[in-house]
Amino acid sequence: MILAITERYGLSEKGTEKYYIDKEFKDIFEKLNVLLFPVSSLTNLEEVVDICDGLIVIGSAIDVNPKNYGEQPIKEIHKKTEEIDTLDFAMVKKFNDVNKPILGICRGIQAINVFFGGSLYQDIPNHKLPRNERHNVKFEKHSFLYDCYKTEQMQINSLHHQAIKTVAKGFKVVAKSDDGIVEGIENKNIIAVQWHPEYMNDMKFFKYFVNKISNKDH
Repeated sequence: MILAITERYGLSEKGTEKYYIDKEFKDIFEKLNVLLFPVSSLTNLEEVVDICDGLIVIGSAIDVNPKNYGEQPIKEIHKKTEEIDTLDFAMVKKFNDVNKPILGICRGIQAINVFFGGSLYQDIPNHKLPRNERHNVKFEKHSFLYDCYKTEQMQINSLHHQAIKTVAKGFKVVAKSDDGIVEGIENKNIIAVQWHPEYMNDMKFFKYFVNKISNKDH
């Protein structure tokens, strides 16, 4: 299996620009015998969609541009925001057009929601916690998350300052934190979560996603 995954922009310790994916993704999908295909530009995107079985849209410290959901930014926009939005939206569209599975994580859930017509809270308090801290989330029954974990609630990490405000049409909210923040949505071939299961080394989550693609028993 081959999964496309969005690369993210950042600066090295020396201040040089780089595009990257976190090591956690490499380690997790290596164990699952899945090849990751990192994508950082729109070059030959049609061919990428043809050879990949699904798409993962990962997190980033760079926010989605509020202009994409009809609001003015409350803070200065990062110089790479437009580039990242364009890549995320184009990849989501291409993979969705051919009904291939899409997984969104953190910024990924936000980009997916905005692409399909939803909006975001530009800043929310109390959700950017240290990586090892957890808070409670509740799952809806008859959802990817409930079927994966076989429970109605669990502890998750929280590393974001934005979240879904208006849910895009056609999407079902399948997870919420105790304070009402949307933590998970799904629609047909798409599942997206606000937390970072890769930082929790959550093999169950990623294995369940891969098995859904492979149509294996779980």
